[in-house]
Amino acid sequence: MGASVLNGHANSRRTWQDDAATQRPLAIITVTYNSAGVLSNLLSSLDAGLSGIARFEVIVVDNNSRDGSVAIAKAHPIGPRVIETGRNAGYSAGINVGAAIVPPEWDILILNPDLQLAHGAAAIMSKELQDPKVGVVVSRILNQDGSLSLSLRREPSILTAWSEALLGGRISSRLGIGEVVADSRIYEVAGPVDWATGAILMVSSKARQLVGDWDERFFLYSEEVDYMRRVRMQGLTVLYEPRARAMHIGGDTKGNPFLFAVQTTSRLRDFNARNGFVRRALFRVGVATGEAIRSVRSQSHRAALKAALSPVRPIIGN
Repeated sequence: MGASVLNGHANSRRTWQDDAATQRPLAIITVTYNSAGVLSNLLSSLDAGLSGIARFEVIVVDNNSRDGSVAIAKAHPIGPRVIETGRNAGYSAGINVGAAIVPPEWDILILNPDLQLAHGAAAIMSKELQDPKVGVVVSRILNQDGSLSLSLRREPSILTAWSEALLGGRISSRLGIGEVVADSRIYEVAGPVDWATGAILMVSSKARQLVGDWDERFFLYSEEVDYMRRVRMQGLTVLYEPRARAMHIGGDTKGNPFLFAVQTTSRLRDFNARNGFVRRALFRVGVATGEAIRSVRSQSHRAALKAALSPVRPIIGN
């Protein structure tokens, strides 16, 4: 099913030979942690996904996986460079380890290991990065059944927190006041966005040099919110490009109480870093209210409620 979903768009692809003179080299970075079940599919999709990219290198950064992730990466015919960190330092740290060996004039494409790239997607994104005003390009993401994944987001705010708490994420998003962008019409046209889920994003060499490293104080979740905000603060655009496509087979975070609690803590840490006491309190109470309403029937929401009510280590220096 997954392969047919991606290959179904092959007829609309174009060649990029005319852009070879201006196209920058590209490093593909994926961070693995016990990713043996999905990594081979990602690496196998790159042959088609990187079609039209003249010069590239694939880098797999492994955060001390206990399964066969490293062996799978080393054995794959695409020949990735494999870096073993020896510890699970988090997603941001993994990206930084990979980016540190990439020349500053290269763009980078960051991919989750549970992603599969559609034919020519990287070349489409790379062409958009030729615009010096664009710092990050994100693609259309499809679910495994071919349906649209709602990957675009609005900047987190007190309004998004409280609307999601009282109305639920689905209704607030349909009304345009939640964090998730749910209007399917927006996903049909290219344009600037606040941020998007970090499963796939291409970062320009200019943005890399202006923004710097990913913030390793976000172990998991909200690191892409922080990074794309810093890109926008540098006057660069985060651009959504629907012609570039990828399939994401990742699971629902809400199904895992531990991960859902980590996500909640990261949301609070991100908001706290850029707001004063009153706004921080209003945001936290909004998040906690939503989790409390839904905690009666859900272990994950109970875990998130506990996280929302617990002290959050502040980010110093942002």
